[in-house]
Amino acid sequence: MKKLIIANWKMQLKYRESLNLATKFKTVLKNKKSDIVICPDYLALPQVAEILKNSSLKLGAQDSGVSNQGTYTGEVSPLNLKALGVRYVILGHSERRLHFHETALIVNEKAKAALCLGLIPIICIGERLSEKEAGGTKKYLETELRRSLKDIKLRRATDLIIAYEPVWAISGQQFAHPLLAAEAQKLHIFIKNKAEKILGHKVKVLYGGSVNSNNANNFLSQTEIDGLLVGGAALNLKSFQAIC
Repeated sequence: MKKLIIANWKMQLKYRESLNLATKFKTVLKNKKSDIVICPDYLALPQVAEILKNSSLKLGAQDSGVSNQGTYTGEVSPLNLKALGVRYVILGHSERRLHFHETALIVNEKAKAALCLGLIPIICIGERLSEKEAGGTKKYLETELRRSLKDIKLRRATDLIIAYEPVWAISGQQFAHPLLAAEAQKLHIFIKNKAEKILGHKVKVLYGGSVNSNNANNFLSQTEIDGLLVGGAALNLKSFQAIC
């Protein structure tokens, strides 16, 4: 089974840079062993959608609103995302939780809205350094899973994905470093088992957090790690090509 590689460009590129990189990705990332999803910022989404047409690359969004329509100033409708050709939406990324105070309950609403339209939510969870040092990683992850997945009904296991990104490991954090692959494997098994009890399906779980071309294979070689959510390394064509 192919691994799933998500490129999260965050708010790192200027508009033209996004279009140029998308064009290069389309040219270079052909016939890879992995399924690849590109998540540009909102302004670049329509044009990147055009660039990726008729390619094997899939389109994703970095967030999605709690409703299809309504008085939600500044939000982006999942209905409009789907109309653009978006297939995946990243929800609950730690940066949105930190900077915009998103909670698991908000993530849960967004996931339900996305699922109603056939979009595939990529729900991010991950412990902070304080939880890790206190030995509370598993307790924290289980709580987040229960809140984020509450009352969600799936038709198929492929309708939803979880991304495990320990906050302390994400590039940009002071002293950030990736989790050891063997330890990540154990936590992926834990997350899959807990998610299966809640959803009734064994969903894919991706790893994210300081992933680069040097360590990606360590994670991808683990049987229970179904792919990667890549940040900084996805901004460099050669690095991301090597990961894919």
